[in-house]
This record gives sequence, structure tokens and C-alpha cells, in this order.
Amino acid sequence: MNNLTQPPQASLFKSKQHFEVLDGMRGIAAISVVTFHFMEVAYTDYSKNFIGHGFLAVDFFFCLSGFVIAYAYDSRIASIGMLNFFKARLIRLHPLVILGSILGLLALLFDPFGGNAGLYSTGRMALIFLCSVFLIPFPVMKDRAFNNFGLNAPAWSLFWEYVANIIYALVLSRINRRWLVPILVASAAWLCFVVYKSGSLMGGWSGDNFWDGCARVCYSFTAGMLVYRYNLIIKNKLGFLGLGVLMVLGFVMPFSAYNWLTESLVVIIYFPLLVALGAGSPVSAGLQKLCKFSGDISYPLYMTHYAAIWAFANYYAAYKPSTGTLAMVIAAGVLLLLCFAWVVMVFYDIPLRKYLTGKQQSANVGK
Repeated sequence: MNNLTQPPQASLFKSKQHFEVLDGMRGIAAISVVTFHFMEVAYTDYSKNFIGHGFLAVDFFFCLSGFVIAYAYDSRIASIGMLNFFKARLIRLHPLVILGSILGLLALLFDPFGGNAGLYSTGRMALIFLCSVFLIPFPVMKDRAFNNFGLNAPAWSLFWEYVANIIYALVLSRINRRWLVPILVASAAWLCFVVYKSGSLMGGWSGDNFWDGCARVCYSFTAGMLVYRYNLIIKNKLGFLGLGVLMVLGFVMPFSAYNWLTESLVVIIYFPLLVALGAGSPVSAGLQKLCKFSGDISYPLYMTHYAAIWAFANYYAAYKPSTGTLAMVIAAGVLLLLCFAWVVMVFYDIPLRKYLTGKQQSANVGK
């Protein structure tokens, strides 16, 4: 049956080509974020943190998301409809939003190294949890630096990912590609203002810097879309390992008096270039499975790791481990979180998404 004779909803469930190298790079970015979150507990001065720019992995995620969403839905969102698009995105993203909230609550209540669960009444705790589950920013936890999502800090980027998806469906999917250019220029100007004012692009995670997250997603998501719509894919032979190294360089670059400029250049030019190169690079047969695993585990890892970071922060405050002990704890922590993310992926995320997708497909076929 060709596309002209298929029911509109059927195309929602058809798989498109995967860019294996980009999948692999997504996993490296997720591991970099986890490592950065461990390290920032011990080294609050990011200039002393070997991966002090690891938070920029979020901007890479946003750019990659813009590319992938445009690639996956530009040609079919009109046929599947916005409602099916939103359902598909919820099925893809929200199960781990819920699980991350549950893990964050459990970490607060049963942290073996301390915690401040007693600061919150049952009613306030329930409200914090519900806001986390429904991705409603609620920066009220003073002991957690007024994170927008105190139970699962990384959810702030998912909030803006949802906003970007909504704007994509309502506006960006409908406009000609030439309109992306002025949007990109305006977003770049806003991004530069944010980083110049703050000295860093670290913002978006708390009530005080909430709108910095909007600037970050506006630019990077649009840049990813532009790479796809203008077919700026660059054919090359750098492969997964070469591009992975190039991406990590953006996270480990040194700090300087011109940090505002270097971070701006990395996000505005370097990451879109890496997405263009990643989309145009082949992967060797021996690395295909690694790239797939890396891409598959990236989102479960990103959304489930922060409960352990809260516990690690309390451990570090209580025991002040030596540098050698700290290195071993962080290395073991990253490895254990990877294993836990695999368990979550295999026994929770994939089965649940498969079940929900089947239900949606059945509902659409029955219409």
C-alpha cells in the first residue's frame, strides 16, 4: 500500500531512517551531563571542573531535537494531524518525566546521607510532586537552590522541549523555511545578550534564570530545523568516534575572560555544525550497535540520574572525600547510573511506549 492510499494516521507509526552517528553523539552528550552534574557538586567553581562546560550538552540536545523533529514530521504532520503529533510526543517523552519525578521523591524521602524532607508538609510535598509530574515549573525548594523542578532538576529542559514542540506544531511546521533565518538571527541576538549578561549559558534551571532556558531552546531548536530544511548536511568520514571527540571538546574547553564569547560561538556555530556533520557521516558496521545503544539509553539516563546526584551531594557534604575517593565514586556512579538507565529502558520505557503506541494506533484505525 503506497502513501497515497494509506489512512492519514497510519504514517504516524512508520519508522524513518535513523542517523546512527547522531544517535551515538546523543549518548555521549548524556554521559557528559551526568559527569558534569557529579563534578559540579565538588567543584562549584566551574573553571576548576575538567568538564565545566558540560551543561552545554543541553544546547546540543535542543539543536539535535530541532533537526530530528523537522526530519521526522515536516512531511507528515499535516496528514497525521496535530493531536496525533502531540500524543506521539507525549508517549515518547512523558513516561520518563513521571518516573524521574517518582525517583526524585523517593530520593528526598529516603536519602541515606541526609536530606531535608522534613522542611515540607505533606500537602506542599504533594504539590511539588504533581507539578513535577505535569511539568509545571514550581521553584519553591530553597534547599535545592529554587530549581524549577526540585525533584528532578533536568526536567527544566524537557519543559522547554515541550514548548518547542508545541510551537513547532502550531507555527514552525507551517512556515516557509526562509522565515527560519530571521527567527534564528533574533534568537542568536537574545542568546548573546543572555550569556553576556550572566557570563555563562548555565541558566534555565531555576526561578531566577527561567527565561534563559527559553533563549537557549529558541536558538538551538531553530538552528537544528534550519540544518534539515536547507539540507546543510555535510558528507564526511569523521564517524562516531571522531565526531564524539569533537563534541566533548566543547564541554572541556577552558574558561577565560571571554567565556561569554566562547560559549556563544559553541552554541551558535559549533553545535549546528556538528549536527550537520553527524547527519552526513557514515558509521562503521562494528560501531552501529554501540551508536544505537548510546542513542537509546541517552534519554533514560538523562531523566533518571538526578535522584542519585541529590544523594551524592549529601554524601559529599557529610564526608568530604579525598580527590582519589571522589574520582572512584564518580566513575562508579556514572557506571551504575548507566546500568540503571538500561534497566529502566528495557523494563519500563520501551514496553510502556510500545503499549501506548499500540493503543493509539488501534484507536486511530478504529476511527
